Amino acid sequence: MAWFALARVLFVAAVAYAGAVLQPFPGGLPANVGFALVLAALVVVFESRLRETAISRVLGALIGCSIGLFIAHAIGSGLFWANNGDRRVEFLDSFILIVLPYLGLVLGGKHGEWLEPARLVSLFRATGPQRRYKILDTSVIIDGRIADVCETGFIDGTLVIPQFVLKELQLVADSADGLKRNRGRRGLDILQKIQKMSGIDVMISDMDFPDVKEVDLKLIELARTLQGKIVTNDFNLNKVAQLRGVDVLNVNELANSLKPVVLPGEIMKVFILKEGKEYNQGVAYLDDGTMVVVDNARKMISKTIDIVVTSVLQTTAGKMIFGRYIEAGMQSAAAPPAVERARSASPAAPVQTQQT
Repeated sequence: MAWFALARVLFVAAVAYAGAVLQPFPGGLPANVGFALVLAALVVVFESRLRETAISRVLGALIGCSIGLFIAHAIGSGLFWANNGDRRVEFLDSFILIVLPYLGLVLGGKHGEWLEPARLVSLFRATGPQRRYKILDTSVIIDGRIADVCETGFIDGTLVIPQFVLKELQLVADSADGLKRNRGRRGLDILQKIQKMSGIDVMISDMDFPDVKEVDLKLIELARTLQGKIVTNDFNLNKVAQLRGVDVLNVNELANSLKPVVLPGEIMKVFILKEGKEYNQGVAYLDDGTMVVVDNARKMISKTIDIVVTSVLQTTAGKMIFGRYIEAGMQSAAAPPAVERARSASPAAPVQTQQT
């Protein structure tokens, strides 16, 4: 920024020197130098505002102004038959010479984004719907839930599977470790399942970035090139991609957002699996693995019962639900009125809760 300040000082000094030497107006040296300094200050203010404007808009304004001048000159040349001595004709000629460049300047600056390279290239592309790319990474393929999401139709556009991701999957599938080998083969099976789905557009991309070594960084560069989104459940890749301005679709965040919230006082059905640590407690688990601790349910092990949720506790390991089992003979007396109305209105259904 120092050279900007130096350039401005030199510019102001040069304008002031020109005013002092040439003295275009009567009034002496101080008046001419002061007038030159005012002009230089106005130019500096205009330059500071202009520097914050996109270069495409500046170029558009210049092109629009030039086109306006050309049209104004053409119209003035076409009025050669008019009486140039008439003040009305002179005013009309001057008005056209001022208005058309002004309109070109304003309109060109407003629509200058069309001079950006991406917009210019789009003008020569075949018209049609723009393809939306979703780039799959290794972790989300191995996870497998992406196949279920695709089957429901919530993923649109084109699913892109890069060759370097396929190579990484193949290395995992050929690993000497049995667990890794099974995970890699599961990922390949998931890809085959997605390819066989009707209505899902799958593209194998050969695009690679030899200068980039890490697979995650290659995914980010590919997403930038295709202007697509990365589909992942990798926390680190999610953060790095967001820092680099790439959109990410996180399957874990999608799963958490779809889990309903259980509130105290609600009724839910659970299957008591085992006894709890405290006296007369039973423990149940929801489909998503959330633990439910139920008071007065020790004798109901291996049975499905209705419970009233008393509290919900968020822990570092996830969410825990605490409830109370009310025996059939005591329900009308012990259960809250709102609970009784809910039980009489509709049968209780299994409830899933959020787990972190």
